[in-house]
Amino acid sequence: MKLVNIGFGNLVSDERIVSIVLPESAPVKRIAQEAREKGMLIDATYGRKTKSVIVTDSEHVILSALTPDVIAQRHGSYVPANDEAENA
Repeated sequence: MKLVNIGFGNLVSDERIVSIVLPESAPVKRIAQEAREKGMLIDATYGRKTKSVIVTDSEHVILSALTPDVIAQRHGSYVPANDEAENA
């Protein structure tokens, strides 16, 4: 089992991550609110601004203060966008 550091020493199982998204859209905010109401929300931001939302296969939703790019790189699934690849 591989664990992914999502910030501040918090780890998530690599196999359980379904998606890593930005928290700014209304659907993502709704997913986080519904998870909070169900008791399935894990806040791993330590009081900092939420920069990514991680959805797991167990329907847990995890808030992280790291950007999705950083978490994806640690996860090993990062593929740069075309404009990023051209600038590299």
